[in-house]
Amino acid sequence: MPTYVLGLREVDRTQARLVGGKGANLGELSRIEGIRVPAGFCVTTGAFQRIMGEAPAIGELLDRLSSLAANDRDELRRLSGELRRLIEATAVPDDLQAALTRALSRLGADEAHAVRSSATAEDLPGASFAGQQDTYLNVRGTQAILTHVRRCWASLFSERAVTYRIQHAFDHRKVHMAVVVQKMVFPQAAGILFTADPVTSNRKVASIEAGFGLGEALVAGLARTDRYKLRDGQIAERAIATKTLATCAAAEGGTEERAIEPERQNEPVLTVAQVLQLERLGRQIERHFAHPQDIEWCLAEDGFHIVQSRPITTVYPVPESNDRGNRVYISVGHQQMMTDAMKPLGLSFFQLTAGGPMHAAGGRLFVDVTPQLASPASRDAFLKLLERSDPLIQGAIVSIVERGDFIPQLPDEAPASQPGKQAMARFDAQVEDDPAIVAALIERSQTALAELKSEIRTRAGTELFDFILADIPRFKQLMFGPTNMGVIMAGMNAAWWLNEMMMTWLGEKNAADTLSQSVANNITSEMGLDLLHVADVIRPYPAVVAYLQQVEHDGFLDEMAGLDGGPEARDAIVAYLDKYGMRCAGEIDITRARWSEKPTTLVPLLLSNIKNFEPHAGARKFAQGQQEASQHAQALLERLRQLPDGEQKASEARRMIERLRNFSGYREYPKYSIINRYFVYKQALLREAERLVQADVIHDVEDIDYLTFAELREVVRTHQLDDQIVRTRKAEHELHKKLTPPRVITSDGEIVACAPRRADLPAGAIAGLPVSSGVVEGRARVLLDMADAELEAGDILVTTFTDPSWTPLFVSIKGLVTEVGGLMTHGAVIAREYGLPAVVSVEHATRLIRDGQRIRVHGTDGYVEILT
Repeated sequence: MPTYVLGLREVDRTQARLVGGKGANLGELSRIEGIRVPAGFCVTTGAFQRIMGEAPAIGELLDRLSSLAANDRDELRRLSGELRRLIEATAVPDDLQAALTRALSRLGADEAHAVRSSATAEDLPGASFAGQQDTYLNVRGTQAILTHVRRCWASLFSERAVTYRIQHAFDHRKVHMAVVVQKMVFPQAAGILFTADPVTSNRKVASIEAGFGLGEALVAGLARTDRYKLRDGQIAERAIATKTLATCAAAEGGTEERAIEPERQNEPVLTVAQVLQLERLGRQIERHFAHPQDIEWCLAEDGFHIVQSRPITTVYPVPESNDRGNRVYISVGHQQMMTDAMKPLGLSFFQLTAGGPMHAAGGRLFVDVTPQLASPASRDAFLKLLERSDPLIQGAIVSIVERGDFIPQLPDEAPASQPGKQAMARFDAQVEDDPAIVAALIERSQTALAELKSEIRTRAGTELFDFILADIPRFKQLMFGPTNMGVIMAGMNAAWWLNEMMMTWLGEKNAADTLSQSVANNITSEMGLDLLHVADVIRPYPAVVAYLQQVEHDGFLDEMAGLDGGPEARDAIVAYLDKYGMRCAGEIDITRARWSEKPTTLVPLLLSNIKNFEPHAGARKFAQGQQEASQHAQALLERLRQLPDGEQKASEARRMIERLRNFSGYREYPKYSIINRYFVYKQALLREAERLVQADVIHDVEDIDYLTFAELREVVRTHQLDDQIVRTRKAEHELHKKLTPPRVITSDGEIVACAPRRADLPAGAIAGLPVSSGVVEGRARVLLDMADAELEAGDILVTTFTDPSWTPLFVSIKGLVTEVGGLMTHGAVIAREYGLPAVVSVEHATRLIRDGQRIRVHGTDGYVEILT
């Protein structure tokens, strides 16, 4: 027989499916020693499902509701209203009514109660559903409570709750409603306690809001409240409000608003001792749930009562570390232009292959930069580098340093653990101005890749994993050796020198941008131009173009042979995939589907190139860039010769221009090499995954994505895996996808932000970081996924971030705006090479700029104007 009623003390946090999120949390809270929770019981989801099953019309309405989108407001309102009326009118069966009556009699049927909705999709780590369902206070009598239980059931289908579920992709049929009935507390004060700062996410700062009476006016934002911030058990900030209104229990039941007497309006709601006690209770609850909490409390004569506690869904996880000291972390994703959440295999693999230690948090990776900030010598050099590459990160770190009490200080000298930092800055001095160096590095990388492909073919089982672990150090030596890093630093330093000195000598901003167009050996920009060549092959064959317009599956290449021009088109696409098919969006995550695995990704880009360009556009574009760079170089040198010591200045500038054009293109090659090796490793791991599927160890090859590299090796060794691990990791990944990773976060969990400080902008302009010079106007094409790319010639791309896989789009646009990026990230490098005005680090660009609006991008000065 189904269980319809459970006492709160019979419930714990594992029973959310039975009593909903609120009921499960309250049951868990009631088990914590020293935490007072008003006595009560839960009407389980079994009772709700019984009611839903007894009215066939409800199922029909749910079918219609499930087909609607969030913007179908009128129909949502109508259907949700019908559902609520139907549920409220449904009779409660006798046995269910008897179970409720017995529970009420034990609690005291004639006393006042609070009747609270508790949905199964509520108070979750990734979606709180706060305020989406109903709560009723000061309800008296068995019949009144039964009526309000039905209203709570019906509130699952309020318009706001239905819309919220659609927006968060929750199935209406899979969300059920329980109801919590508790003895009413008539408090003198009530409020909210956050055990982490809701603005900065700092875990060491608690925030309290307090008002007179019940907490309903406060939660609804209708009443002013006293506010406190506490740190380390002490009040750090206090603001006492003038409080004119309180929500109180009405004599006839329910609640009413009452004016606060003038003499009490400016009195503190809580004493200092009560504030400190409340913070201690909050920390106790936080420790129990092992996550920052959003707690609703009330204060009666006998002390504090907790009436709700839910996880704070907005705080970003703190990077994992064994060190308990103060640490400062910066985002790897903001440097790699991939801020999406990564799966466990992707995280662990990037950690294995990275040049230094990285810490995981929220499905992203972070680097601990505390050692670089500990002494003035290393700190100054590091901040200078950040100023050139990502001023937003630099500004955030400067604000931490200026506090003077967070980062432990070392003597005024570079720490012994950092000798390589100074050496790297001098690498470029060891590199001669010889373009043959780059050719030799590329040849060495290609030879090493061919050797890897040959050697890995025969490896299987744990031998494969041991082989990969042994290959990674060889690979790191190849990628991070002094010559490799010297060439990269030579190109970067040449660009910085040219920008600085041309500004000083000639007053010209960002001179290196034009000089960087169409440089040699930039594998990423070549990728975009090579796709134009593929379009050239396909364009003369209308049957192939028509076929590509209808493509829906990734096996389309095999079906082209019978078309006029099909073999030629197929060979061109296959050749392109042979060279670039290991790339994809978010390519630093080894689990992402590569172009070779999902070639349909390239089809919209090919069709766009066929439509928007004439034959041989790639060669013309490259030649035009070379000509513009050459003409600009000659003009700069001529102007320099007119200055005092002009020949000397021109000679220095000519050398730096040569270094820029010889070496800056190679900046993109190491990542190309890394991703090539990733694809070889991935193909080998997928062969192992197929064996695991055949052995019934895993259900699908993609299950390995949710294991770390070490865990996968152990599964291959033992042929054993608990399915729950994969299910849990999949759920965690879905939560991580909803988080917004910070650029800078501390070990306290504080997200440190630094908005661009610009006093020189036109009214209404949106500030960002200038990374590629020029001013351009055009239609904004706001894209969140490259697969949606339907571009017209002259569009300006607006997106969150671009990694190398987006480069084929760059040939079709005339400007770039991104939310993430720095001076030397991939999108900026390619924008300069293609001569595209670009502004990056434009926070919330994809929300502030609407698709189709006409905008002006100021790539020289770093801002965007919305024109229409």
